[in-house]
Formats: sequence, C-alpha cells, structure tokens
Amino acid sequence: MRSRQIVVFLRHLARHIPGPLVLIWDGLNAHRSRETRGYLDGQRRRFTVVRLPSYSPDLNPVEGLWGWLKGHAVPNLCAPDLGPVRHGVRRGCRHLSRRPDTVAGFLERTGLSF
Repeated sequence: MRSRQIVVFLRHLARHIPGPLVLIWDGLNAHRSRETRGYLDGQRRRFTVVRLPSYSPDLNPVEGLWGWLKGHAVPNLCAPDLGPVRHGVRRGCRHLSRRPDTVAGFLERTGLSF
C-alpha cells in the first residue's frame, strides 16, 4: 500500500463511520509517511493512532491462528500448488468455527478477550 491509498481509505472511513476511530498500526512506511501524517494531523478529533511495536506477533491474534493452522490443518504439507493448501486451511477454519474456546485462546494469548 502507498500513502495515497491510506489517505483515500481513511477519508472513506471518516465519511461512512461516525464518531472517533482508533487505528492500530504496524510500522508500514505508508503509515508513517509525511502524506499520511499530514492528513491525520488535521483529523486529530476523529482518529487516534496506536502503533504496535516493530515486531509484535504476540500482540496479533492472527499469528495464533496461523500457528495453529500450520501445526494442525496443513502440517508438513509440501504441495505442488496452492490447491491443497487452500483446502487444508479452509478445512482447518471450519474445524475452528466449531471450537470457539480455541479461537478465544488466540485472543487471550495477546491479552485480549471477548
């Protein structure tokens, strides 16, 4: 993504979602660019930016999901193309949809919960 795309997306959010918004961002260069910062400086009442540390997989619940999928849904898979990978990941996600306690564990590991 480029800075221009970020600003266009933020304008879209501001038009369609009322009230203050919190952005949780990683260190992508476009998130820190002069153009993006310039836009956000004029929108301080609408947007609050929270930056993740430079490398923080322990704060990202998706990392737990990917770790589980790699260890359970597609372990040791050496596929000739993406078809078997796609099938295994979908099967794993269906399996997880029936196990909300496992999914909650991905969140709890980050300090979040629902």
